[in-house]
Amino acid sequence: MDQFLILLTVFISTVISIKLLIPIAWRIGLLDVPCTRKDHTGSIPLVGGLSVFIGVLISSLFWLPDSIDLRIYLIASAMMVFVGSLDDRHDLSVKIRLIAQLLIASLMIFSTGHMLSNLGDLLGAGVINLGWLGVPFTYLAMLGAMNAFNMMDGIDGLLGMMSINTLAAIAILCTISQDLGHVQLAVIIITAIVTYLIFNLQLLKKCTSKIFMGDAGSMFIGLSVVWLLAVCTQADSATSTASFRAVTALWIIAIPLMDMAAIMIRRKRKGLSPLDADRDHLHHIVLRAGGTDRQALFIISLVAILLSAIGIAGEIWQVPEWIMFVLFLLLFAAYYTAYTHIWKVVRFIRNKWGQSKIN
Repeated sequence: MDQFLILLTVFISTVISIKLLIPIAWRIGLLDVPCTRKDHTGSIPLVGGLSVFIGVLISSLFWLPDSIDLRIYLIASAMMVFVGSLDDRHDLSVKIRLIAQLLIASLMIFSTGHMLSNLGDLLGAGVINLGWLGVPFTYLAMLGAMNAFNMMDGIDGLLGMMSINTLAAIAILCTISQDLGHVQLAVIIITAIVTYLIFNLQLLKKCTSKIFMGDAGSMFIGLSVVWLLAVCTQADSATSTASFRAVTALWIIAIPLMDMAAIMIRRKRKGLSPLDADRDHLHHIVLRAGGTDRQALFIISLVAILLSAIGIAGEIWQVPEWIMFVLFLLLFAAYYTAYTHIWKVVRFIRNKWGQSKIN
């Protein structure tokens, strides 16, 4: 019964937030306006991230046990959503966004002590403990996660589905390890995102208005994912055990991570800024190959779920960490090779797609 009430609280608070924020967004100009990089029709309110955060905030305060960790997470999230909303409204410079993200990351690291310092036995030569290098590594992980999920926000539903996939995998892994406190937080965030998707994908067209996540949403999701990974992959002070291994985290965020890494490497090789915007993301490639937005959403989500399942299976069967790491590197190498020859891949898919339609 309590679980039902928790989910109901998330759903209702998120829906009410959306309904109240949409007219405010129109009044203050918090809108996504079509341009050369954006194909949607008409201006769309950027209230998804704000609404998801409000739903998570209210539900967490009502239902989750009070702790320093929870308070710091919610404060850091509020700050991140505020910065993201300013970026949505005023298009902040990359420098200002990075400074804000680093300051918020500092709050998380130094107020709670949570950081990515134990990477496990990735090389088969013993556990890798980063020591003081854990601080800069955690900064990089936070910036990477926020940018990775932000880059996924290119077609309707994709950011939501990628985050649901990752958070669901975290919830499953924490359930297996009996880390039920973090399961509840992950489920609360998932429920808020599912509520957002009802509006974003207009699953109930008669009573939903289209909204987008905005940078507020992608930053909040990126922060939440890194927070949970930093807590769950590092040994708990009370039990001296982690909920799951660090290498498993690579598999449950594989698609956003590989998409971001491949694009940034490509931009760097071209002499461009790694943070420049373009239309060469995975979803753009599927669209150019002849797929629709919904087909791209389905295909990419299915692959992400499959890779998460591999990571979960590796964790359950305790496949050696170095094997899981090598397999991930081989997967990324194959992905990047295909990405660098993308026009050949697109032509091949188009031909196959056209033949299947004829048949």
